[in-house]
Amino acid sequence: MTKVVHVAVGVIYKKQQFFLTKRLDDAHQGGKWEFPGGKVEKDETVHEALHRELKEEIAIDTLAMQPLIDINHDYGDKKVLLEVFLVDQFIGEPSAQEGQGQGWFSVAQLTSIDFPKANEAIVNKIIELGL
Repeated sequence: MTKVVHVAVGVIYKKQQFFLTKRLDDAHQGGKWEFPGGKVEKDETVHEALHRELKEEIAIDTLAMQPLIDINHDYGDKKVLLEVFLVDQFIGEPSAQEGQGQGWFSVAQLTSIDFPKANEAIVNKIIELGL
């Protein structure tokens, strides 16, 4: 039985733009763009994990987050549970801290970006909500 990786994901939103990072080539789904976040550690809430990951990965402090969507996806070699939150209140300017690509993108641009398959539901939810 394949273990499910529990991931906290932040949809960083400011001025009708979304902040994305590009996965390093040697990572799972390497070279694809993603909404930042990371694994939820043992004895850590999803909110704590997302706050920690966004501080480490893109150097922001979250002030508030609201649930956006939960996604279960099976890549074949890995299963993930993504708990996704909209983060539109934060301190700092997002900046990739691990050598990965980064950028701000409009909703229209999101539809043509190469995301891991599980992230497609996030883009669809953003469009559905009219963000």
